[in-house]
Amino acid sequence: MGFSQALSGLNAAATNLDVVGNNIANSQTVGFKGSSVQFADVFTGAQVGQGTRVAAVLQDFSDGTLETTGRGLDLGLNGSGFFRYLQGDQVVYSRNGRLTMTQDGYLENAQGARLTGFPAGVGTGGQPEALRVPAGSMAAAATTQVEASFNLDADSEVIDRGTVPFDPTDGDSYSYANTGSAYDSLGVQHTMTTYFTKTGENSWEVRVAVDGNPAANPGTLAFDGNGNLDEASSTFPAYEFTPGGGANEMAIAIDFDGTTQFGNDFNMDSLNQNGYTAGALVGISIDNDGNVIGNYANEQSQVLGTIALANFRNAEGLEPAGDNAWVETGASGQPLLGLAGVGMFGTLQSGTVETSNVDLTSELVNLIIAQRNYQANTQTIKVQDEVLQSAVNLR
Repeated sequence: MGFSQALSGLNAAATNLDVVGNNIANSQTVGFKGSSVQFADVFTGAQVGQGTRVAAVLQDFSDGTLETTGRGLDLGLNGSGFFRYLQGDQVVYSRNGRLTMTQDGYLENAQGARLTGFPAGVGTGGQPEALRVPAGSMAAAATTQVEASFNLDADSEVIDRGTVPFDPTDGDSYSYANTGSAYDSLGVQHTMTTYFTKTGENSWEVRVAVDGNPAANPGTLAFDGNGNLDEASSTFPAYEFTPGGGANEMAIAIDFDGTTQFGNDFNMDSLNQNGYTAGALVGISIDNDGNVIGNYANEQSQVLGTIALANFRNAEGLEPAGDNAWVETGASGQPLLGLAGVGMFGTLQSGTVETSNVDLTSELVNLIIAQRNYQANTQTIKVQDEVLQSAVNLR
C-alpha cells in the first residue's frame, strides 16, 4: 500500500510541476491566464488513505496588467470579458488583443483568428461577424446645412435698400461679407459667400451666393436691445443652386444661431457645414467603446463596426483550445455578448495589451515547493523498498 500512496504522490507532484512550468513558460505571453492544481485525497474506507489525486486544474482569470505599447491595433481589456474570434469555423475567446490588419481588411491575431463585432449602426441587436475594414473611399456628401455665428458691428451705417440696390461686385451695397465652402453631391467644392447689410436699427439683411450666384430672396436678422439675435423675428435664408457637371441640385439651409450685434468689429465666430468631398481611407483607430473608426483623407471619419465582447457565467468552465484561446463548454454556459463598458463588460484601451497574470516570483516559490514534494515522495518509495528488503532478508 505504501508504494501506491507514494506513486500517487509522485503523479500528483509531476502534474503540479507541469502546471507551474507552463505558467513560468507563459509569463510573457500576452493575455495568458495562469493555472493552479487542486488535490484531493483517495480514501476507500481503509484505516489509512490510498494517497492523493489531481482533482482539477483551475485557471485564474484575474486581470493582468495593462502595458502601454503605443500601437493603435493593440487592445487591452480592463475588466471582465473576452474578445470573440473566428478561427476557421470555430468561435474562440481570448484576452489577447494584439491585432494586425490583413490585406483584405480583416483584423486578426498572430494565430490568424479574426476579431468579430457588430456591423456599424446595428449594436447588439445584430449578429456578430468578422470585422472588416473596407478599402473603398468614403463617398462625397452634399452640403445641406450650414451653421454660422458672427458679430455684426452695431456702429455700421444703415444702407437704404431703396436707393442702393444689392450688387455683390459693389462693396458699398453691403456692410460685411464672409466666404466659406460648400460641396455638391459629387464632392466638388464651391465658394459660398454671405453678405450682411444693415437696413435699420437692430435690423440686417442677409444674402447668400454660391460661385457668385446670389439667392433671389434675402433673409433678415433682427436683434434685441442687448445685441442678441431675436430668432422669432428673423428669417434665415435657404439657398438652392444647380452646380452643373452632373451633380444634383443643392438645397442649403443656413442657421445663424449665436450671431450678435455689438459695437465691435465684424467677426466670424464659427462656421460649420455638413458637406465634404470624397476621401480615401488613410487609417483606422479604435475608441474605448470598441468602435472601429475609419479615418479618411477628406478629414472625415466614420464607424465601420463595433467590437463584440463575450462573458460567461462560469469562466473557469471554459476549455483551453491552445493559442491562448478558450472555447465554451456546458460547464461554462453560453456566451453573453455585449459592448465594452456596458453592464458587466470591462473597458477597452487602445495602444495597450494585457500582460500575463502570472506572478513569476510566486511561481518560482511554487516550483521549489513542488520539487520538494516530488523528492519527498521518492524518499517514501525508497524507505518502503528498504523496509521490504529487510523483511525479505529475515531468516
